[in-house]
Amino acid sequence: MVTETPQTRAPVAPVRTVRPTLVPVQVRPGASSNTKPMPVLDHGPRNKKQIALTFDADLTALMRKRLVSGKVKSYYNKALVDELGAMHVPATMFLTGMWMEQYPQVVRELANDPLFELGTHTYDHRGFAKHCYTLGTVPPGEMLADVRRAVVQLDQLDPHATRWFRFPGGCYDATALHKLAPAGVTAVGLDVPGADGFAKSAQPIVKQVLDHVQNGSIVVLHMHGGDNAPYTAQAVGPIVRELRARGYELVTVTRLVSRR
Repeated sequence: MVTETPQTRAPVAPVRTVRPTLVPVQVRPGASSNTKPMPVLDHGPRNKKQIALTFDADLTALMRKRLVSGKVKSYYNKALVDELGAMHVPATMFLTGMWMEQYPQVVRELANDPLFELGTHTYDHRGFAKHCYTLGTVPPGEMLADVRRAVVQLDQLDPHATRWFRFPGGCYDATALHKLAPAGVTAVGLDVPGADGFAKSAQPIVKQVLDHVQNGSIVVLHMHGGDNAPYTAQAVGPIVRELRARGYELVTVTRLVSRR
């Protein structure tokens, strides 16, 4: 098999075309039949030199209080999204329902950008297993309704939304997978945590990602900025440049798992 060297591989900017107005649910990326347990995707094929950068938009009840009180100006990292656009970086973004309520016009703008695809991240970013950091826990009897609530919210703002889903904090157990089987979504995990949450500078984020990626990696970073992830925008440029220099193609989760 002939492979390209990093020196001969040039990043190709995705063509920005008009997207369809409505995509049937059953053919959307990540759509799952009611299998048990719910499927979980932690990485793509290891034989393809591709990496998916993914970004979570968290908003908890506590974060919303800080936003309303003025302690935090915004939980939308526009500088990050602008950087991704300027560098023509495809990305998959996972949005909580609370975040969508706070920034509906931003969601519409992201949905209309062919570089990006959108998935869900529950309604209010509570954990789906016990002892998930300090996130609290969704009772098992409420798990399915919580996930479906966010899916409905995203569908109202994005007519071609995926059925990719991410657990808050990456926390789940057998009960959660069983309860969410009828949700019709596929959970997207990770094999490279970006460690941008509460980071003190950009450099540790860059090092964490570059030290651990491999073919098929799914990298988790955050797009809410604020006091929770203040340095992601500064880190993404060096990460993207180095990954491309190594010959990696940056793709969405959908492209990562496709047969192309």
